[in-house]
Amino acid sequence: METLSLLGSGFAGALETYNVLMLLLGVAVGILGGAMPGLSASTTVALLLPLTYGMPPDTSIILLAATYVGAEYGGSISAIFINTPGTPGAIVTTFDGYPLTKRGYPIKALCFSLVPGTIAGLLANVALITISIPLVEFALKFGPAEYFALGVFGLATISSLTEGSVTKAMLAAAIGLLLATIGTDTTIGFPRFTFEYPELLDGIPLVPALIGMLALSEAFMMVEELGTRALLPQRFSHEYPTWPEWKSVMPASLRGSVIGLVIGAIPGAGSTIASIISYSVEKRASRHPEKFGTGTPEGIAGPEAANNAVVGGTLIPMLTLGIPGSATAAIMISALMLHGLQPGPELFSKNPEVVYNLFASQFLANLAMLALGLIGMTWWIKIVEVPKAVLAPCIIAICFVGSYAVGGNIWDIGVVVVFGIGGYSMRKLDIPVAPTVLALVLGFMVEANFRRMLLISGGDWLGPLMRPITAVLLALALISFVVPFWRTYRRRQAIL
Repeated sequence: METLSLLGSGFAGALETYNVLMLLLGVAVGILGGAMPGLSASTTVALLLPLTYGMPPDTSIILLAATYVGAEYGGSISAIFINTPGTPGAIVTTFDGYPLTKRGYPIKALCFSLVPGTIAGLLANVALITISIPLVEFALKFGPAEYFALGVFGLATISSLTEGSVTKAMLAAAIGLLLATIGTDTTIGFPRFTFEYPELLDGIPLVPALIGMLALSEAFMMVEELGTRALLPQRFSHEYPTWPEWKSVMPASLRGSVIGLVIGAIPGAGSTIASIISYSVEKRASRHPEKFGTGTPEGIAGPEAANNAVVGGTLIPMLTLGIPGSATAAIMISALMLHGLQPGPELFSKNPEVVYNLFASQFLANLAMLALGLIGMTWWIKIVEVPKAVLAPCIIAICFVGSYAVGGNIWDIGVVVVFGIGGYSMRKLDIPVAPTVLALVLGFMVEANFRRMLLISGGDWLGPLMRPITAVLLALALISFVVPFWRTYRRRQAIL
């Protein structure tokens, strides 16, 4: 009863006029920031942090949390329309979101992102209120060995993410892993494969590399195909999903919500891991896995649900233990500390109004995201209705501006060009780009945690890998790796 009373007070506080205005501002800015390549959720939230200095503590955290919610959805807009993930968590959304747009159904693609994302956000918020403590206890069991196994599991799913040649997918993943080794060795501090370029000491900048491989390469394909055949349909359907289509994506939305909540509660795992695992799960659960990558609704709904559920999951260790589960959560912790509040158990006892105002505002922020997302669809679709001769150079310009916005230097633009050419070459050779992108994202996580595991265990690698969570994750990774090869073998046997 006490929880319900506090939650009621939280809704009363969140519904105050000033708080509602800040909530709507946060969601709107988050959507726009998330949709802009180069501005991640953490960057967008950081840009609003100075505005919170003169605000009451509960209002400041409502603004930042609402921005976080909006940004995670906004990343899917550019992923669906121009094949460019606005946030790292939207990388997987490009796999089926953009193909569905190419087939002429951008509104449906956005709906399969927005509605499951809203459902996931609401369910994650219920979990945030009810089962925070058990999830935190589970997340605290993760050490370097568990993070290593989680990264390996993510890498193993690459073999099932693309249709066609599994060998080419493995080759593409190997390229990504090699690229991930560039930079300073985090254990001994020795530069690797930097070729005496100081800009490479911190490794390849991730966002420009992703923009180049996914967006710029796609723009190059557009330019090549101009005058030969239309890359995108000249007319786009404004149809919304039918009831049977909604029913087909509901299980994916629920599974993605659970995956995102659990992964979000693990500090450092993040939305990218959650969306990758969700996509792999949906492909294995589907009766027609061969359709994934061609615009399958479940391939959008599952990862986007996971992506949005991560927000609620990330807030669990932040509020209960004061541990930032992501860069965005770290910014929100700093906002609380600026107002003299220390996240952790004492926050619930000393300042429950702040906590429960946040809980209530998360419900309202997800509903606001749904409303603003539906209203904005008529505007977003105008992007793909632009003639291709105009759209291609616009995408190229966005790639350069977005990459420059990350670090503010010309080097990042050079990275975009090099990776754009590389991605274009891979497409021409029929080598999938997605495995390279995912391996580049996960490579550092796998290597760094493996090295830490060996340092902690004194060189013993078998013992840590036999821990229960690690062993389960590695077993799942093995299954994920072997199944695609088994399917290929069965197909060949059926042909013979």
